[in-house]
Amino acid sequence: MFDNLFSKGKIGSMETENRIVMTPMGIHLGNEDGSMSDETVAFYAARAKGGVGVIFTEVTMVEESRGRGNCKQMSAAHDKHIPGLKKLADEIHKYKSKIVIQLYHPGRQGISAVNGNLPMLAPSAIECQCVHQETVAMTTEEVEEMVENFVSAAVRVQKAGIDGVEVHGAHGYLVNQFLSPHTNHRTDKYGGSFENRLRFLDEIIIGIRERCGKDFPLIVRLSVDEFYEKIGLPEEGLHLEDGVKIAQHLEKLGVDAIDVSSGTYETMNTAWEPTSFEQGWKIYLPETIKKAVNIPVIGVSVIREPEYADRIIAEEKVDFAGSARQHLSDSEWSIKAKEGRADECRKCISCLHCMETLMSSDITQSPCQCGINIQSGRELDYSNFKEDGNGRVVAIIGAGPSGLEAARVLAMRKFKPVVFEKSDKIGGQLEFANKPPKKEKITWLIDYLRVQAEKLGIEIRLNTTPTIADLKKLNPYAVFVAQGSNPIMPKSISGIDGKEVLSTVDILSGKVKLKGKKIGVVGSGMTGLETSELLAEMGNEVTVFEMADNIGPGLFFQNLIDIMGRVSQYGVKLYPKHKLVKIEHGKATFELMESNEIKDYSFDNIVVSLGTRPNDELLEDINANFGIVKILGDACKPGKIRNAMETGFVNAYNL
Repeated sequence: MFDNLFSKGKIGSMETENRIVMTPMGIHLGNEDGSMSDETVAFYAARAKGGVGVIFTEVTMVEESRGRGNCKQMSAAHDKHIPGLKKLADEIHKYKSKIVIQLYHPGRQGISAVNGNLPMLAPSAIECQCVHQETVAMTTEEVEEMVENFVSAAVRVQKAGIDGVEVHGAHGYLVNQFLSPHTNHRTDKYGGSFENRLRFLDEIIIGIRERCGKDFPLIVRLSVDEFYEKIGLPEEGLHLEDGVKIAQHLEKLGVDAIDVSSGTYETMNTAWEPTSFEQGWKIYLPETIKKAVNIPVIGVSVIREPEYADRIIAEEKVDFAGSARQHLSDSEWSIKAKEGRADECRKCISCLHCMETLMSSDITQSPCQCGINIQSGRELDYSNFKEDGNGRVVAIIGAGPSGLEAARVLAMRKFKPVVFEKSDKIGGQLEFANKPPKKEKITWLIDYLRVQAEKLGIEIRLNTTPTIADLKKLNPYAVFVAQGSNPIMPKSISGIDGKEVLSTVDILSGKVKLKGKKIGVVGSGMTGLETSELLAEMGNEVTVFEMADNIGPGLFFQNLIDIMGRVSQYGVKLYPKHKLVKIEHGKATFELMESNEIKDYSFDNIVVSLGTRPNDELLEDINANFGIVKILGDACKPGKIRNAMETGFVNAYNL
């Protein structure tokens, strides 16, 4: 099965067991001094054990004065880091995987607060419009010193027994900044012409070859298209034809492979895609590069399914199928595919919870988290599933993500979970979350949880709301309450119970279908915005109201950019600073927060999206009748998928 994906590969002198590459992604598990942490080793070892052919590490510092991307990343800036790198290599090699260190410098995309409050270095003094840090142009001498930093780091990596290095020339970091005319306005030998803009990278490659030899695998990651047209700057940056020229030049220079990506921080959604981007949307990028060079090409494009990864190799669009987030969401994706268990893969839903944790405003920054895999980054904490359940029954009320994740973990521990679900299907809130446009990936999580329940023999009783008597018949060791939440419909708002007033659940469940109507949506959280998009797609005229100063308060900026771009295409009107006061006969009355003016708007229907509150039905009686009671997911505190999965996993793991 998947013969192309599991055929042996070769990058320079490095032979690989298969064509699966875990491409680089930040994990923030390192020690603050840049030394190798046990958590970092455990994270990558889990992927090696899971069958990945080549693991590319997170961005690794080549100098530490202004070269940090965060407080907890790996470093190869000093000889003292060699033993830690060797420890990593030795662990990965136990599983026949290969390990490549990605060398990088953030340049203007670094954060001053984690770099001694110094201005960030760049080819030119052009501030990044994403991170907005003071930026200074490097002197010629500083550029030459930086070349030596990269080369010396590569030498250390080789001494540690690492299988190869990748120079990060993508995603708007320092090397990319030299390559791109958008960020390189220099007039010395490192700027201006195409050849001069490549000189910085050329000197790094030549230096590594001279010091590490021709047999040490050397890969370059490129944003072959920076996609500045996506933000209204079509003439700016690198375009695919530029990427082709750079790749061909690097081949002549002796690079062993090209790792093809796209985008910068300013066009971030083309590099780290939200859920709306389809699998394979940019596979034409590595395909174009592969046609232009004769060295291996690693390609990424929201690759989630083994079938797709196998096909793009068979069709010669890539030589190696790359993904980062997929191996975050399932460390065993590779081995499951190899063993014919692709249906058990926990496919990444592109929710961007990982990016949200990585880009925390807290300068100490949290370790990377996955929205659907609680073990990721916590391998040392959550790797030992004690099989001590001894068949004891645990009753679980609710077959949403928290309840089913708890059931999965409990079954692995040899408990006997019995799940009650009041509706006729599993999924809980996920069955609403997957209904807006371009949210189909949410269904992947439902499918994963269903398959796990089937394989583990978990009993699920649909169309059943248990009574206390029903629960007592089971004589449960514990009761897990995962019965979700209900929409908030504030009774303080006059008219909220009118027949023209609906909740987002009414729309997303399909209970109410509207077309050709004039609709007001109150609340611009993600649910409100996505429901607005769905209503607009169905042919309604939609207006969104928000009490806060801005639309989408609290939303992660990448997801907000994504949904705002789509609702604007439908002509959805957006009114922040509007507080709903009352509803009467199809007329919604709002208080304008700045002026206290009262204003009326007329609609056929009002859809209320003001959040949810825990469903506490039966909770008091359950607490009174059973000794061990755990409250999971939205039933505890309404939140994101991560909250549901985490409360389910942790409570089941620790029971």
